[in-house]
Amino acid sequence: MIVAEHLTKRYGTTLAIDDVTFEVQKGEVVGFLGPNGAGKTTTMRILAGSLGATSGRALIDGLDVFESPLETRRRVGYLPEVPPLYPNMTVNGYVRFAARIKGAVDLDAAVDRVLGRVGLADMGGRLVGHLSKGFQQRVGLAQALVHDPEVLILDEPTSGLDPAQRKEIRDLVKDLAGERTVILSTHVLPEVEDVCQRVLIIAGGRIVASDAIDALAGGERFVRVRVGRPGPELEAALAAIEGVTECSPEGEGRYAIRTREDRRAEVARTAACWDLLELTGRERLEDIYLRLTSGKNA
Repeated sequence: MIVAEHLTKRYGTTLAIDDVTFEVQKGEVVGFLGPNGAGKTTTMRILAGSLGATSGRALIDGLDVFESPLETRRRVGYLPEVPPLYPNMTVNGYVRFAARIKGAVDLDAAVDRVLGRVGLADMGGRLVGHLSKGFQQRVGLAQALVHDPEVLILDEPTSGLDPAQRKEIRDLVKDLAGERTVILSTHVLPEVEDVCQRVLIIAGGRIVASDAIDALAGGERFVRVRVGRPGPELEAALAAIEGVTECSPEGEGRYAIRTREDRRAEVARTAACWDLLELTGRERLEDIYLRLTSGKNA
């Protein structure tokens, strides 16, 4: 559904993205991660058709974004990090305006449908500028959805929201999963683990990883435990388990353990003697992200 082929973008002598290549299949929800300035927004703007590439191709449903801009834009809903809102318009007026410029056939039906979908059915008469940040994000999402696109490109959709608002937007994106192909950029990594099936990681303008979260851990296994009675004796006992290659205390009774194969049973039995409280069996996305982007600045 989405194909990026050797995308490169230069701003004068500055190389923003360099030979970016990846695919996103129909119905897939993919997290797009990277440090600030790594090239995420540049790539997403190119895919959305709002920015040209210096070289390479971007395809939406087999159509070239640069050769068929109108056709591809009808298939894409784009929510930038700062939604393109008009604070002096009503919610209904703004979304209707977005529906008209995006070619929706039945404006009234399109506006009613999308406002109901994003939880704004009772706010059509409110001024956009009088809404909370969370509801303004919903209005931004409404403009991205109003023409019923097949592809959604969401750049930091929960930026600046409080935890309750983030959960509301995250749940909304989860509801859309399967219906549409989604690329989601965010710095809130638990959101990616909760919503996305796969991640793309960009650093220094280049894609450094593209896979399911579990697969990114490679051939090694990662186990974390939390105990009620931590101490050097436990650390030594965990490190002595056959196949354990590293055991590191993380504070507050937590230990990170790296193994060559699945040793969760042995780790659990050993940690139980020190009051085992928690055991998780994979590397956290945060660890994978930091490992793959460490030292790679845009």
